[in-house]
Amino acid sequence: MCRSEIASTGVNNDVTTALHRSQLIDLTTTGRRSGLPRRIEIFLHDEDGVLFITGMPRRDRTRDWIHNITADPHVIVHLKQGIHADVPATARVITDPHEARPLIEAAARRWRRDDVDEMIAHSPLIVLTPATPPAA
Repeated sequence: MCRSEIASTGVNNDVTTALHRSQLIDLTTTGRRSGLPRRIEIFLHDEDGVLFITGMPRRDRTRDWIHNITADPHVIVHLKQGIHADVPATARVITDPHEARPLIEAAARRWRRDDVDEMIAHSPLIVLTPATPPAA
């Protein structure tokens, strides 16, 4: 399915099912200074129906994709495993440690990490909301 098909038909059941299967995806953000599309490969998580992206903790800097999302939360999730689709979504950066904890704990379990507090303090975290199809 191509981007224009999703834009005209909405997110169909196959795409919705695929979105909620934790997997490697590409994520396109808009460059905060350039305004150009910026695409990265990253892991999409699903925890109890919540779609989120996090990363390994880094104390030294905030990743560019977090800065881009802060400037413009509109992103494209590119599914590429099993089903190929480009899904428009809105990303929200999570900074509240209490909100972050259950999601970071889920990622830590998948990655077999035991440094949850370090991850909460220094890992990027966004929650994704896929665009809804237009009302008929």
